[in-house]
Amino acid sequence: MTVRVGYFPQNNSLFVLRHLGILEQQLPDVEWVDLRSLDNGPRVDPTAALPSSHGDHLFDGGYDFIGTGSTPPVTAQAKDHDIVYVAVSGPRVENGRLVVHADSDIQELADLKGKRVALGHGSWQTTLLLLALEKAGLEWSDIIPVDVYGDAAERFLIREVDAWVGSYPYLTKVEEKAELRELIPTEGLFSHRSLWFTRRDFAAEHPKELAAIVAALQEADAWTAAHPDEAAEFFAADDGRPVAEWEHALRTRPWGLLPLDADFVAEQQHAADLFFANGLIARSVTVADAVSEDVTEIVRSSQG
Repeated sequence: MTVRVGYFPQNNSLFVLRHLGILEQQLPDVEWVDLRSLDNGPRVDPTAALPSSHGDHLFDGGYDFIGTGSTPPVTAQAKDHDIVYVAVSGPRVENGRLVVHADSDIQELADLKGKRVALGHGSWQTTLLLLALEKAGLEWSDIIPVDVYGDAAERFLIREVDAWVGSYPYLTKVEEKAELRELIPTEGLFSHRSLWFTRRDFAAEHPKELAAIVAALQEADAWTAAHPDEAAEFFAADDGRPVAEWEHALRTRPWGLLPLDADFVAEQQHAADLFFANGLIARSVTVADAVSEDVTEIVRSSQG
């Protein structure tokens, strides 16, 4: 059978695996689907309920397996998609930050009220910002969210926005050109993990193929941890960013797939509850409904 795996640079593990050819040794009929080719519609309205494009494509034949940040699985569940979490990465708290310019009049989180905050809406950045707002007793409607991806750094530098949820390597250029101040540390706010998920029917009917994907990801992650300079070249060739910036980003994140645990499920549930309370998803979801012990055992076994 043909197994379709969705990938994009934002999930570093899958992007590297795509370039190494490891999975093809176990699944000769694997087909790689660049998620960027599936997301050509209009940008998300950051004041409205979130779509779940990544989750939708799992169910329209786009692909069978995907890795993202924390938000897409929640929005997929909210649209009644029967997903199953496969694995999580270790915490990536050094990778993303909520920042302002050092001379900004935003001194604390409460000062974000009425301010323009740039983020990649629908990604992990939405989760981080919601959790930060909760700390200040604010809601999504209290800020002016500005959905940006490709030009986020530039718009922040020219002060079209007041704050930015940024990540590496994109933060690197901004740190070189401006003095920044972090409004709240990501550590202690949430664990900011990579997540991998699939359809329940795929997990149930193709456990050997799923195990092959997990094993290949483990091998690719181990290679990246040992060769971040070589891995960085894959990303730099894709977007033209300096290899050194990507190498820095890859060196500061954890590698290896981990099984889900109760702490992750609780953290993800809290975020899902905030999404619903703030009107960003249409219904409440139960994260535990998307957890399968059989799938979790596949990941445990892959740790060897």
